[in-house]
Amino acid sequence: MRIVIVGAGLTGSEVAYRLAKEGFEIYLYEMRPKVQTEVHKTGYFAELVCSNSFKSESLKNASGLLKAEMRLLGSFILNVAEKYRVPAGKALAVDREKFSKEVTEIIESFNNIHVIREEVKEIKPADDEIWVVCSGPLTSSNLYNSLRNLVGNFLYFFDAVSPVIDADSINMEKVFIGDRYGIGKGDYINCPLDEKQYEELWRTMVEAETIEVKDFEKKRLFERCMPIEEIARSGKDAMRYGPLKPVGLIDPHTGKEPYAVVQLRRDNLDGTLYNIVGFQTRLKWSEQRKVVRKIPGLENAEIVRYGVMHKNIYLNSPKVLDKFLRLKKNQNVFFAGQITGVEGYLESAATGIYVAMNITRILKNKNLLELPRDTIIGGLIDYITEQAFGNLKPMYANFGLFRKNSRRQGKLNKERIAHISLNNIKDFLKKLD
Repeated sequence: MRIVIVGAGLTGSEVAYRLAKEGFEIYLYEMRPKVQTEVHKTGYFAELVCSNSFKSESLKNASGLLKAEMRLLGSFILNVAEKYRVPAGKALAVDREKFSKEVTEIIESFNNIHVIREEVKEIKPADDEIWVVCSGPLTSSNLYNSLRNLVGNFLYFFDAVSPVIDADSINMEKVFIGDRYGIGKGDYINCPLDEKQYEELWRTMVEAETIEVKDFEKKRLFERCMPIEEIARSGKDAMRYGPLKPVGLIDPHTGKEPYAVVQLRRDNLDGTLYNIVGFQTRLKWSEQRKVVRKIPGLENAEIVRYGVMHKNIYLNSPKVLDKFLRLKKNQNVFFAGQITGVEGYLESAATGIYVAMNITRILKNKNLLELPRDTIIGGLIDYITEQAFGNLKPMYANFGLFRKNSRRQGKLNKERIAHISLNNIKDFLKKLD
């Protein structure tokens, strides 16, 4: 049985690695660098196109619990991410280039993974093939048209990318290093603004010209990737209560909490690149330079990667996929990753773990297994295939995925939920063995 994987992003790489470790022959298709998307820059597998952060590691946070579940399940992507982590306080952030390069080299080192650098334009599996479509939300127009003919039900939303700047262009005399409430090892560079500076930044932001995006609708903006200019236009103080909130930060130059703060997070291990936290944008590039240089300490900032907005497509999964993420019309075709309607780097990779696990069971003539419902990953799968009302909205890890019986007297007890979830994964692994 041939296994064909379409797309070598985080999800496709996770699937390929796990199935190759089982000894199966894998044909992994990746169109980059021959065919690029509007936001990818390299031909590396698992390239991170938005933030370089995989979010919190705390078990009191659903993202942290997701990581704990993935560690128990032996996530390849998470293992590489931990190897190339950069300082980011309570979050797991990575050197995006070294991370993607390592993923690529490991995948290409397998003799039983045949990497084919070509665009897949049609999903047409033979009877002796299993296909896994991991083409992501930036699926090429050719493949999208083929999939639309195959499944019909496609949805979309918009998200955006923050600018990345050269560290040497930061005026360190005007900024300070530190984490909120002093928790951490000084992983962020903070650019403090007084009221006058903030108002000038806000006014420049709301007056700046944006790039028009085809089919753009404000109602289709994904909430976690809201462009900074849209936040600014919603109210003068909106940025101060959002990405520019100063809470928990004391400027050592004044001994006081600033009026507003723009934070920079390291984008690579060497600390030569920093991304502007929460500054995802669709402003024109010339306008981005103008806005960024209104920030104290960034008056001469050199932007090495501009922010962009892009359209993300995904399946209306409850209508077209079964609970194992197989196409209802053709059970030889699996889908995994953001194209299924999950949102987030690791959420996407987690669906790859689930799909690879069940393909392994198919090829070993075993029954398919569902992940426990009261886990983050199991809850995500259940949501995108069964629980979503109406048209599916993109879903990321959150404690709302757990059923009421995981709560105590209707109240959210995160420690208890984490305990239940991890025990459920451990019990599942015993069954899997």
